[in-house]
Amino acid sequence: MKLAVVFPGIGYHVDKPLLYYGKKVAAAHGYDLMDVPYGNFPSGVKGDAKKMEECFYLALEQAEELLKDVDFSAYEEVLFLSKSVGTAIASAYGKKHHLTTKNVYFTPVAQSFPLMEQPGIVFHGTKDGWVKTEIVKAECEKRNLPLFIIADANHSLETGEWERDLVNLLDVMRKVDRYLGEETAE
Repeated sequence: MKLAVVFPGIGYHVDKPLLYYGKKVAAAHGYDLMDVPYGNFPSGVKGDAKKMEECFYLALEQAEELLKDVDFSAYEEVLFLSKSVGTAIASAYGKKHHLTTKNVYFTPVAQSFPLMEQPGIVFHGTKDGWVKTEIVKAECEKRNLPLFIIADANHSLETGEWERDLVNLLDVMRKVDRYLGEETAE
């Protein structure tokens, strides 16, 4: 048995393209799916370190409550699909509960990297207004995390050109598909 747990971003819910299709790819690989629908965040978070920290602790507290009855030991493999601040929540939750997970980190924020200790793959857009590409490159290199960069894409990995966005989304999901098909290193 395999479980995929989905940690959304602040405004990027599980029905948005990266997580919606990420879940479809995970299901195709035999993962049971579980969303972590935390919310009720303050507004005006971008650029406000205090509000970002508040969101992190609020979401982590909600994740604890939402996942309290999950027996992770019942699964051979656990995957965390996470987006934005969800990458920090997933990483902190996994660390606190001593979980070994595979990870798909969609557009992590800078504050996520110190928590990202589990293996995974990272996706980032060069026009992401939450974190500079140079920081993402350096942090991924430090952690030996494969990084896939989408040129001219924002924090949602979108460029504003719908055809290009669909091509990019397909490419991202193919990379997720390949990653999920790999054997977990012991």
